Amino acid sequence: MNIKGLDYNTQREKLILSEYGREIQKMVDYAIALPTKEERQRAAETIIFQMENKNPQVREDGDYQRTLWDHLYLMSRRELDIDWPYDVADADKILSKPQPMKLPNDNQNNYPRHYGQLVSALFERLKTMPEGEERDELVRLTANQMKQDLVTWGHGSMDNERVADDLARFTDGVIQLDLNNFHFEVRKEEKKEGVKNKKSKR
Repeated sequence: MNIKGLDYNTQREKLILSEYGREIQKMVDYAIALPTKEERQRAAETIIFQMENKNPQVREDGDYQRTLWDHLYLMSRRELDIDWPYDVADADKILSKPQPMKLPNDNQNNYPRHYGQLVSALFERLKTMPEGEERDELVRLTANQMKQDLVTWGHGSMDNERVADDLARFTDGVIQLDLNNFHFEVRKEEKKEGVKNKKSKR
């Protein structure tokens, strides 16, 4: 609904740097239209003073005066013809958006989050370990930690087959857990479940 005499922000031109507000932008537009360079220069210095008052947190920047002049340059759409006290050639970088970060391609960073960095590091270690008692012990520790992580972060799942499957997958098939001979540590959750089942049979 449009009401005569009311000016809605949604109908106005989008601000280049919204932190300075529309009034400062109007001052910049006015300065651009001034007929002489001397007038534009005086207007620019006045606007810089007002910008600093309007946005005082800019003073936290060690070189905030340069920042203010860069902002003025951008707000003028690069059309303000004055003697700039700083080189504003790189001012456009302020408005540039950072490039999106590339997703990692290495498998180490593609493990499910519920296993965490410790288990992820164990996967990598197991890939290169020679067979023997040391590797068997590390497999035992890793498998039990994986099961605990699944209980804590994997929506309560305690599926031994899932542990074996994940262990094989994330070690590139090097570790094949024999569930017929491998014994997981009994967790508190499993003990409680066993007690409940005994009571229910009575």
